[in-house]
Amino acid sequence: MSELLRDFAAAVARDPDRVALVDGKGREVTFRALDARRDGFARAWHRKGIRAGDRVLIAMAVDADLYAALAALWTLGATVVLPEPAMGLAGLRHAARVTRPRAFCTSGAYGLLGWVLPELWRLVSLRPQTGRAPLPDLPGPEGTDHALISFTSGTTGAPKAIPRSHDFLAAQHAAIAPLLDSAAPERDLVAFPVFVLINIASGRTSVLPDWKMSRFDRLAPARLGDWMRRNRVTRALLPPALCETLAQAGPEAPLHTVFTGGGPVFPALIDTLRAARPELRVICVYGSTEAEPIAHLDASAITDADRAAMDAGAGLLVGPVVDGLQLRIRDDEIQVAGAHVNGGYLDPAHDAENKLHDSGAIWHRTGDAGRVGADGRLWLLGRMGTDVRIAGRRCYPFSVEVAARHWPGVRNCALMGHDGAACLVVEGDERARPVWEDRAAALGIPRILPVAHIPMDKRHRSKIDRAALRRRVNLPE
Repeated sequence: MSELLRDFAAAVARDPDRVALVDGKGREVTFRALDARRDGFARAWHRKGIRAGDRVLIAMAVDADLYAALAALWTLGATVVLPEPAMGLAGLRHAARVTRPRAFCTSGAYGLLGWVLPELWRLVSLRPQTGRAPLPDLPGPEGTDHALISFTSGTTGAPKAIPRSHDFLAAQHAAIAPLLDSAAPERDLVAFPVFVLINIASGRTSVLPDWKMSRFDRLAPARLGDWMRRNRVTRALLPPALCETLAQAGPEAPLHTVFTGGGPVFPALIDTLRAARPELRVICVYGSTEAEPIAHLDASAITDADRAAMDAGAGLLVGPVVDGLQLRIRDDEIQVAGAHVNGGYLDPAHDAENKLHDSGAIWHRTGDAGRVGADGRLWLLGRMGTDVRIAGRRCYPFSVEVAARHWPGVRNCALMGHDGAACLVVEGDERARPVWEDRAAALGIPRILPVAHIPMDKRHRSKIDRAALRRRVNLPE
């Protein structure tokens, strides 16, 4: 049996009436009720012919039924296919074409898509329903069987399909669980679905968002604060863009810790959070779609010397590497290997670009430039291929962007190359432009380019979409 399913069963047995999930409408679902939904779905879908090894494409609201559906399909030994949500219908169609699922599992209005999209017409339709026919004795999936197939964000091309085995999910659980462990009962507001899975397996309560995950950039601070207060949230797991909203949300909820990642966590954001909530503990988590987590950093461990180093161009500190992970730097690039590092893509042709077989291990090329300090902590420099020349030397974006975010009036910034020289694109209050130009000149940057808005990635709204920015400001490659 899958270790996550085994841990979930143990959580149910240990405290069945504990709240497992609070859905987006504020309804509390106990571990007993969640397990009953899992069992009912498994019975109904087994009767519809779902068997071990079948691929099932899912389009469901992020609620309790989604997680019951995941557990039910794994109970049957099926593989869950999760499309890239930031791509909308295009992502769903891409997932169907690439993985060729046998069934399409939906809730609510998503069921209409099975009638509209040709890629879904011949698939078995699964809906949340309770079956009563007894299940035969099922051996459950093997550790090496695929538990789910998800996708990269597609920011540098068509999203790549990433198969994750049950052993991989168990290893990811082992890597993340110590980070989330707490002696006190917690109520976690979770904006990352993988962390909800970890909480369910750990017997911990997760509060789901009451906003659309694809539109969280429109979330009002007052609404976020009210949702946390009403659900007595003690910890929050949010992307950096939502942490900026959190800083304006008010201090009413009993919140004591924030975990943030999915994009760079700059010192300026940490300062903003602490100014709003001085006692707040901030944990920064660094990882990638293929390897999550890689490193993590308690913001309280950032020293004055670390701050000075970041302001002087050392890059962005992301902390010590998680236990059990191998990490190396090759030609500036961060490469990782380990049990919770994806070993390959569904299409082996994609492996040539991102996977290296060396010394008996499969190394994943993260595409991030970085360095390891003398104390073993990891520093990020930016994305590979985004380096520019400043005063004749090679310079990665974070060496400037980390410091520039502390300049007066700067909300966001991006170091770009232009005509063989560096250009700093700045979003902020242009009344401070003379200061920006003076400080940029001191760094050897000849040009400041103010813009009204710097475009961000669609998934977490926390990484600069540099290709879109170049188009917006008409900077050629």
